[in-house]
Amino acid sequence: MLFSKRLREAADASWEASFSHPFVTGIADGTLPLDRFKHYVLNDAYYLSCFAQVQALGAAKATDLHTSNRMAAHVQGTYGAELSLHEKFSGMLGITDEERSSFQPAPTAYAYTSHMFRAAYTGHLGDIIAAILPCYWLYYEIGERLQGAKPDEPIYREWIAAYGGEWFKELVQEQIDRLDAIADTVTEADRERMQRSFLISSRYEYLFWDMAYKKEQWPV
Repeated sequence: MLFSKRLREAADASWEASFSHPFVTGIADGTLPLDRFKHYVLNDAYYLSCFAQVQALGAAKATDLHTSNRMAAHVQGTYGAELSLHEKFSGMLGITDEERSSFQPAPTAYAYTSHMFRAAYTGHLGDIIAAILPCYWLYYEIGERLQGAKPDEPIYREWIAAYGGEWFKELVQEQIDRLDAIADTVTEADRERMQRSFLISSRYEYLFWDMAYKKEQWPV
């Protein structure tokens, strides 16, 4: 069995929970209140800035120039595609410069990114990809599932279109293939650690929807 298939099967329960979360289904049918999506956008912009740093650490930890180049290209993709999409969302939602500058990440966003940084700083490239892959892969599967959805809210149509395209599928598959190649060269103890990181990130993906839906804040 491919390592990626093993991971996908192990994470299936948390992924199914993501597919049916009211934040995701609310995007699909257009019923999600925009204030909750705004909370998501602000936290996701923070998340993506950290995600790009973790990708860059992957480029630094790669053992060959081609992989370093490809990981660096993914950093550029995060900046060019994802963050530019968030700039568009910010305009559509009326998010001001003051709101962005004073923003503090919610507990879940902070914890999820801290988990990724831990994997990046204490592990090798396989640990990094295992920690970041659920974000790529789950979003692609959600994008595929929602392709037939036609919510009345334009911002939700934009979000759905962003993650179901062929260009995004290619990025996802590239990282899946890279993780499988690394898994073939490391020990079973490494693979078990990588699987733990993948599963934790998968659970945080679910918690991220929940954070946005509940407009999570620090309790004190």
